Amino acid sequence: MKSAWFILSALIAGMLLGIAMDLVAPATGTAALPYVETAGLLWLKALTMTIIPLIVALLVTGITATADAARAGKLAARSVLVFMVGITLTGLMSLIVTPLLLRVFPMADATAAALRKGLGGAGEAPPSPSFADFVLGLLPSNPIAAAAETTVLPLIVFTTIFAFAITRVGPEQRASLSGLFKALGDTMLIVIGWVLALAPIGVFALGYALAVKAGVAAFGGLVHYVLILSVVGICCILLGLLLAWLVAGVPLPRFIRAMVPTLAVAISTQSSLASLPAMLRASEELGVEPKKADIVLPLAVALFRFTSPAMNIAVVIYVAWLFKIELSPWEMAVGLAVALAAALSSVSLPGSISFVTSIAPIAGAMGVPVAPLGLLVAVETFPDIFRTLGNVIGDVTATKVAAAGVDDEPAGETP
Repeated sequence: MKSAWFILSALIAGMLLGIAMDLVAPATGTAALPYVETAGLLWLKALTMTIIPLIVALLVTGITATADAARAGKLAARSVLVFMVGITLTGLMSLIVTPLLLRVFPMADATAAALRKGLGGAGEAPPSPSFADFVLGLLPSNPIAAAAETTVLPLIVFTTIFAFAITRVGPEQRASLSGLFKALGDTMLIVIGWVLALAPIGVFALGYALAVKAGVAAFGGLVHYVLILSVVGICCILLGLLLAWLVAGVPLPRFIRAMVPTLAVAISTQSSLASLPAMLRASEELGVEPKKADIVLPLAVALFRFTSPAMNIAVVIYVAWLFKIELSPWEMAVGLAVALAAALSSVSLPGSISFVTSIAPIAGAMGVPVAPLGLLVAVETFPDIFRTLGNVIGDVTATKVAAAGVDDEPAGETP
């Protein structure tokens, strides 16, 4: 929490300095731009260099962990199924709601142009590939070359196939390979932690460059982005409440009363993990047997990110809209598939790390620039509140649904 606010403060300070220099001494501000912006771009490059190995490691460990959970028993298997249905629903909702919000509440053309200029974007969208080219590009002829060229989509397809193949080998080989990629992921998290420790410096430099290029309009553009993402988050919360009522069969007043302490913890900590004890109490109040909640809720905290597909897709759609990139239906479909995989692979990651590692592969798969994420992560503090609220509502709802559909299993029984 402190780190997120520190990064946000650095962004605001950099933008205020850039605007002040542009107003008081524009020549000096412009002359300093190449040096300051280079520092920001260097930090951004250090951040992006971790994405490819981290995507591979987290995708493999996420899929193998999900498969192992599904093998653990009927309740765990049903829970995983409920999780998959839940994140698919939120992803589909975002594909509909986000473009609608951008159409109903568009950014002023001048503000959009200034923000695009500040982020280094061109107004012309790249040509869309034909359907045949798109399908042929899904499978890499050389996965290592795909990683080297940062062609994310074919790399994700290969990694997904590889991860599912790991789940089919013997227990010893599966444990060895899973351990290898777990170690790789943990190592890359340490590296990205070092990079994010320098985030205030990098974001300050990028904020300064944005303000010098775009002026005051940059603030308006970022506020518009935060509002759109926050509304998508509110839609996730409403969808979770609707599912609690219609699918879990809990009257809304009763569900909300039981969730009030959990929601208070979620707002104050912005952490699903920290909200776990409160969610266990809420589940018990809603009639879930404690021994079932003790299985499903920790599994939900580890694997289930109810809001992630919706809000991550919304970020990519927003960037595509800002840069005037037309997204085809199959690019939308692939973006949803990658968002689902990214949601499963963002196991227990801090918000600033999961923001980059979850959204970058979606953006890469949909042909949308990744560079703006270096600045947008600084304002993720506000949408992240709605992410956490939606996640805890989704966790408790999924627990109620999963527990209601499974009878007690004899001790030690496995499917």
